[in-house]
Amino acid sequence: MNRACRIIVGLFLAAYLLALFVFLVGTFGWFGAARDPLSGVFLIPLGLPWNLLIERFPEPFWAWLAAAAPALNLVLLRLVCGRMGRRT
Repeated sequence: MNRACRIIVGLFLAAYLLALFVFLVGTFGWFGAARDPLSGVFLIPLGLPWNLLIERFPEPFWAWLAAAAPALNLVLLRLVCGRMGRRT
């Protein structure tokens, strides 16, 4: 995997972990934060297009599927970067 891909994957991972942290803090009220139903809003753009399919699952799973959707994009990004590294 080349340097540019490592940087992109690293930035995406950092954004995902930060958004996931904000989601967990807002969902469970950690560190004295008020519980906020919009705490997962930063996960939405990171999880596109997979989070558009979430409505097909039962509603109690929606928040957790939205939190996991960016992980699928991270895996796909890593696979694409790995394949690009093998071509050059």
